[in-house]
Amino acid sequence: MPKYLIQATYTADGLKGVLKDGGSARRQAVERMAESVGGRVEQMYFAFGENDVYALVDMPSNAASAAVGLRVSASGAVRTKTVVLLTAEEIDEAARLEVEYKAPGT
Repeated sequence: MPKYLIQATYTADGLKGVLKDGGSARRQAVERMAESVGGRVEQMYFAFGENDVYALVDMPSNAASAAVGLRVSASGAVRTKTVVLLTAEEIDEAARLEVEYKAPGT
């Protein structure tokens, strides 16, 4: 199953929800959301800094990941950035593919 790193930043309203319900409730909500599209949360961490949350999730497809991102962003309480993660074997497969490419200016 494809793996994604989701980086999330709460808006002021989103932070009010975390303060009201707590971090465990947010983790449970994220787990239910992932499960609703056939995915699962491997790990979820709250953090200091630019991002408030880092979640490592397995999703059945890019479409499922996009659906989650759309729903979360539409709430207005969270801004997300999703990074598609690749295994070493997937990079091996990519390295074996023949690619025709001409660099700019050559």
